[in-house]
Amino acid sequence: NSIFAKQRKGKLVLRIEDTDRNRSKLEWENMICDSLKWLGLDWDEGPDCGGPYGPYRQSERGDIYRKYAEELLDKGAAYRCFCTSEELGEIRAAQRAAGSPLGYDGRGRDLSEAEIQANLDAGKPYVIRLKVPRPGTTTVNDALRDPIDFDNGQIDDQILLKADGMPTYHLANVVDDYLMKISHVIRAEEWISSTPKHVLLYDAFGWDKPVFMHMPLLRNKDKSKISKRKNPVSINYYREAGYLPDAILNYLGMMGWSMPDGEEKFTVEDMLREFSPERISLGGPVFDVQKLTWLNGLYLREESSDALLATIKRELLSDEKLAQVVPLVHERMEKLDDFISQTAFFFIGDLSYDEAAMKAMVPKKRTPKDARANLEALVEKIDTLGELTTESAKASLDAVMEENGLGPRDILLPTRIAVTGTKASPPLFETMGVLGKEKVRRRLRNAIAALKALPS
Repeated sequence: NSIFAKQRKGKLVLRIEDTDRNRSKLEWENMICDSLKWLGLDWDEGPDCGGPYGPYRQSERGDIYRKYAEELLDKGAAYRCFCTSEELGEIRAAQRAAGSPLGYDGRGRDLSEAEIQANLDAGKPYVIRLKVPRPGTTTVNDALRDPIDFDNGQIDDQILLKADGMPTYHLANVVDDYLMKISHVIRAEEWISSTPKHVLLYDAFGWDKPVFMHMPLLRNKDKSKISKRKNPVSINYYREAGYLPDAILNYLGMMGWSMPDGEEKFTVEDMLREFSPERISLGGPVFDVQKLTWLNGLYLREESSDALLATIKRELLSDEKLAQVVPLVHERMEKLDDFISQTAFFFIGDLSYDEAAMKAMVPKKRTPKDARANLEALVEKIDTLGELTTESAKASLDAVMEENGLGPRDILLPTRIAVTGTKASPPLFETMGVLGKEKVRRRLRNAIAALKALPS
């Protein structure tokens, strides 16, 4: 998106899509912005810098979405659905029993005006759904693919406005893209199946559509989709693990695209000069951390010693980082060089676990399967946190013990070994807080994978 906009002298818009209140927190927004800025990816309009089409947080645009939802109701392109959660559950249960595709069955789309008014008078809550024209076909034009036809009978009457007045992705993005004068929507190919709903919305409003370009998803070596459950997907993780922003940008630029001469090491400026959508491959690029590490090494060796020293001090051994770590080992040190051996795990990325460490992660009278399940419960809990602190680390472990009927021995030592690589470390909760969410959850998942090597 950044390269495409700059090449065409356009504007890159950063919009915060935070209508899901349970999954949206200001600290997560800040993390996104900080990560992008660290990479050197900047934007022309956004919540921090403003612009002519703000506000740029969807949570602040509720009145706009309600206005346009009402317009769709007036046009007959949408309808109020008064189905309760129990009714929706019954629909899904019946569909499962019949082996039918899951989805709303449209029972509320043909209510009479009298029925609608009676429900409104009774104060029944409702959502607003898209009224998909049936029968019919909707065609999605994608700049990277041949036109794709969708049978309208297979398109769900998607919720546009929820009962709490908040929009879903579909309504909010179509309205925002139109009002913000977005010319090109470049997003992941997993959104292709939703695009016919967006096409129908553009048609219902009578608006011109943007150009859609759906990029190939990044894949693991086994071609499975990259996900946070298996992979470090946060830019913060790679920053903390010692990767350089230029190397990451270079590697991401290779994902689904290649330089005309096949060169693998290139700058953003090179890509600005050479990029063309015609060279995008849809084959599912493989994200290989080993390849990224090799490329990162090239960039590191190109830096002068003075520049490398400055980078190490800024990214790994900053005064701020050392101030967090020193108090945790102060009372354990007898010589200055004890600091190195006692704190190395704070400053590196992944850990390795030998057989003794893996066996130590399995509590007495428990199996490796039990140990994996306990660590999985913990990492699921940590995934929901905005940030990992001493307090939230303790609360997460306490919650896992209470919810799963575990004692301290079932979870504390396995967690300590998983996140530090050793049985003896500084205080566990404080250590987890300093390591941070990205490193801790990555190490917990690596430990879970390592435990699979032990006989169950």
